[in-house]
Amino acid sequence: MGREIEIYRRLLDHYGPQRWWPAEDAFEMIVGALLMQQTAWRNVAEAIQNLKEAGLLEVRALAAAPVPVIRRHVKIAGLYRTKPKRLRDFCRHLLNRSDGDLTRYFDRSTDVVRNDLLAQDGVGPETADSILLYAGGHPVFLVDAYTIRIGGRIGLFDTNAYDDVQKHFETRVPRDLAMYREYHALLVAHAKALCRPTPSCNECPVRLLCDVGRGRKR
Repeated sequence: MGREIEIYRRLLDHYGPQRWWPAEDAFEMIVGALLMQQTAWRNVAEAIQNLKEAGLLEVRALAAAPVPVIRRHVKIAGLYRTKPKRLRDFCRHLLNRSDGDLTRYFDRSTDVVRNDLLAQDGVGPETADSILLYAGGHPVFLVDAYTIRIGGRIGLFDTNAYDDVQKHFETRVPRDLAMYREYHALLVAHAKALCRPTPSCNECPVRLLCDVGRGRKR
């Protein structure tokens, strides 16, 4: 068994199931992913609640809403000059591509859906893979800054290139949707709790698997 699987098991034992992403349905998850860039989740959650209360958390409603109206409700999520228009344009794209039917939208090969997502304004690899994994049910390994921080410290890889880190995990961890979702969420939990910019190695459940934890590198 490789270190990647053992790390997953130890994190799961330590933190328990994370049940992430917190959304009532796939569309809410997509909206959250589009708003998540460069902000904290609490701000995204408040923006989503604002949209719900305004009756705008629906693909046709957002596609038809004026940008200033959307901006008023999601401003707390930051980047208020760009996020509202991107959100509206993405919803319009969903209507054009699949009449807003997310089952139809995601019922294509992973590569086709991923390329379609990446072609939308403001959607990079992390956002695209968040949507694929949590909303679309496509087993892709989601990489973020926490994944790179933890994996680099442990000594799994010596790169911060998104595609290289993703390939590292996808070639070593079984391509299982539930495991990929849980693994990503556990890495986020670990990065926030212990593997912070200044790590708390003595309390770490994967310390004995980690180059930094074992003092092999700083």
